[in-house]
Amino acid sequence: MARRVNRKQKPDNDFFLLTVTIGINTSKTCKKLLNAFGMAEKIIIVKNVSKKFPKILALNNLSFEVEAQTCFGFLGPNGAGKSTMMNIIYGKCTRDKEPESRMSIFGYDPKHEELKIKYLAGVVPQDNNLDDELNVIQNLMIYSKFYDIEAKVAKKRISYLLDFLELSEKANSRITELSGGMKRRLVIARALLNNPRLLILDEPTTGLDPQVRHLIWDRLRLLKKEGTTILLTTHYMEEAFQICDTVMIMHNGQRILEGPPRELLSKNIEKYVLELLDADAMQDLFNGALQKHVRIDRSQHVLRLFSNDFEYLRTLAGSMAGENYYLRQTNLEDVFLKTTGRGLNETQ
Repeated sequence: MARRVNRKQKPDNDFFLLTVTIGINTSKTCKKLLNAFGMAEKIIIVKNVSKKFPKILALNNLSFEVEAQTCFGFLGPNGAGKSTMMNIIYGKCTRDKEPESRMSIFGYDPKHEELKIKYLAGVVPQDNNLDDELNVIQNLMIYSKFYDIEAKVAKKRISYLLDFLELSEKANSRITELSGGMKRRLVIARALLNNPRLLILDEPTTGLDPQVRHLIWDRLRLLKKEGTTILLTTHYMEEAFQICDTVMIMHNGQRILEGPPRELLSKNIEKYVLELLDADAMQDLFNGALQKHVRIDRSQHVLRLFSNDFEYLRTLAGSMAGENYYLRQTNLEDVFLKTTGRGLNETQ
């Protein structure tokens, strides 16, 4: 159960009820002013953060910054430290005590000012932690009370969010009557009740069908356009590429690479890859017969030939009549595999 936010602990400059009632987005206005002076507002600043658990080092001296009105994504396999970092940002767990460690979320330290941050943020956890005994509207109304939103204002906001996430027809349905995709959208609606300046999503589309996934991506783009800063974790390379302005690739609690998705691709991997499914036979066939600009990578039973020369790879593919192969553009998973030697769907 979420903790109720105390009015006395609200940020002094937060026009909360005004933003919920009429939809003013203070972060969007603030960013326009900063841009006019050639500045970028930093919503999140993380410096030298580590987190040790009894049997694992979950985060190892991690640093990054997130600009306002952007989408920042953590990309990596299960166990990379993505969710731990999110939990620290939201105050669900604390970072290790290190002299050089520092964090600022809207100017507040989550270690000491957790509730002030929660009043400005919305969170979508990995699990759909909804109350099965209540219907859709009741779940949202109960949650609105944690932010002291007046009933009249809450009802108006709920109606808008159900329409925004295409759940209006399920307003009076019990949670047990909803599909997995509907439950996920409802959890997102719940996170948006307080019109947050920061939306935190922990693997928002895991296990969902492509149609629902694309619907959620579309809504996240709209939220960002309206001024919401988005922070998400994912192990779907397509999700990171589709909606993130900046991606941090994580492995063993460390930052491996960080930057815009297209920049990560252009700087760290060839443009094309030819995947051959029978690695043993294909490697014997190509050993010593490939041009120097082709890089060979073998992962389990798949042989991958990387090159910037599409025509050369296509010619190779054409010479293998009847063989199993796949010629495609490279993606962020290829970057991850190259830098870590493992796939995004592997568990650490």
